[in-house]
Amino acid sequence: MDRGIALLPLGRRFEAVRLPERLVLAALCTTDPQQIAVLLGRALNGPVIHDNRAMGGTYYALTWPRAGRAWAHNAIAPCLGTGTYLGVPRLDRREPPGTHWTVPPTFAGDLCEPCTVAALIAYAVRVSREAEQ
Repeated sequence: MDRGIALLPLGRRFEAVRLPERLVLAALCTTDPQQIAVLLGRALNGPVIHDNRAMGGTYYALTWPRAGRAWAHNAIAPCLGTGTYLGVPRLDRREPPGTHWTVPPTFAGDLCEPCTVAALIAYAVRVSREAEQ
């Protein structure tokens, strides 16, 4: 059955940072899907996929390959690269059910900057820690 998903190899053209839903919700302070799409689009300035069927909801920010540079957030938001495949939805899949674009790419080669994704993660961690105190 065609689900509108292509399995693409990561590492050469792009990588994907796996963002747990709880991390994204902490950073954006909302659970509204429309607000999440707008805020993630503004914060990351690049494409983001949402898979609400796996791991309690997961976002994937598509980024430029880091060419071997270290990724400081592997424990909470790993950067997936060479040797990993990602299910990428058709461009017209923009809402559930299943894997869909929260922020679709706007042009060929549209990707998030890794430093921008890292900043969102750092902010989410800080907000989560403050909420626990």
